[in-house]
Amino acid sequence: MPNNGTRGALILGASSGFGEAAALAFAEDGWDIYGVHMDRREGLAHVAEIRAAIEARGQRAVFFNSNAAAAHKRGRTLDKIAEAAEPGSIGVLLHSLAFGTLLPFVGGEDGDISPEQMNMTLDVMAHSLVYWTQGLLARGLMGEGGRIFAMTSSGGDRVIPTYGAVSAAKAALESHCRQLAMELAPLGITANAIRAGVTDTPALRKIPGAEAMTDRAAASNPHGRLTRPEDAARCMVELARPGTYWMTGNTVRVDGGEDFVA
Repeated sequence: MPNNGTRGALILGASSGFGEAAALAFAEDGWDIYGVHMDRREGLAHVAEIRAAIEARGQRAVFFNSNAAAAHKRGRTLDKIAEAAEPGSIGVLLHSLAFGTLLPFVGGEDGDISPEQMNMTLDVMAHSLVYWTQGLLARGLMGEGGRIFAMTSSGGDRVIPTYGAVSAAKAALESHCRQLAMELAPLGITANAIRAGVTDTPALRKIPGAEAMTDRAAASNPHGRLTRPEDAARCMVELARPGTYWMTGNTVRVDGGEDFVA
């Protein structure tokens, strides 16, 4: 764990949805927050509100408005984090990037998905987890006790119209977590995918048929409601504690029991 009493959480996708909720939950638990997001001018006011809420909890809020999937920007951001954070002080990396193409593979009214769109979706929503992990380790920012989390969904093993590329990305993301778990075990770092239930987030609302999806999930969930971003965020705070050192390579359901209800 961090060697000087400070703890930092690096949140990819920190300006909305699960990333925003995690930033606030970890700050509440005493973590400094390094947030990466990509927002246009109209979204920056909300980012300022998130930063203010983190600082009101007594924690640092160091945010970067940057494309987390662009290699040169990723490198510059990590260099800046290395200047701001103590060695070994990043105890959590959360991958919560939701940007991809929602087109069918064949027969789409708006055309079929292209190789560029397919590759972009998998690079942003899956492969970038590996590259950020490499960057943290290369700069000595994460060490023993580190926790890596990646937001996945039930769409990773189900068929949803127009969701094929994102589904492939989620499946790859879970696979990457298993591979990282094996390779990082000697370093004392864990990697787990967090499979939240259906959650009303900006990313979900972009999926065709999202309203029907949320209605079905709310009706079938044993708790009688949708999963909320805060549900997953609070779970990750608990999973970041030292006692979970033997829990790695998993895809953890955080859905209130939604997934097993027929």
